[in-house]
Amino acid sequence: MLKFLKYILIIIIIIILIVLGINLFVIASTKENIITEDEAKQIKDIDCIIILGAGVRGNKPSPMLEDRLLQGIELYKKGVAKKIIMSGDHGSKDYDEVNVMKNFAIEHGVPSEDIFMDHAGFSSYESIYRAKEIFGVEKAIIVTQKYHLYRSLYIAQKFGIEAWRSSI
Repeated sequence: MLKFLKYILIIIIIIILIVLGINLFVIASTKENIITEDEAKQIKDIDCIIILGAGVRGNKPSPMLEDRLLQGIELYKKGVAKKIIMSGDHGSKDYDEVNVMKNFAIEHGVPSEDIFMDHAGFSSYESIYRAKEIFGVEKAIIVTQKYHLYRSLYIAQKFGIEAWRSSI
């Protein structure tokens, strides 16, 4: 029994090391793409700002989503890109992140015609895949929180999108 527990512990340690190794690889391969707002303004021909959904409460964005929206709107107003893609969950009639996001942006001065909506952005992977394959994005600023920014940038790289992220 003691030998069995020893093998289980070794397997758990190996799994943890593999997960940490993958995480460090993703961070190392994307850390140069984390830039300031001023650096974002220097990049030419950015197709859009992609704001990833993060939950709504009724007709209001969650605090996390509001942070993302305010950051994306600020980048838009500074001329970083001329278009915004709002990507979020609208998988049911009663839950609609993207229209809440769009209305919030309009209330904060973004013209409706500069906002594109991705109603099937159920995950970062799907949002970025659809940005490339449906919306034709080649260069973008991705707006999200730090906890998954590296993953989002890594996914974008794998889809051939030149992507950056300015910090919230």
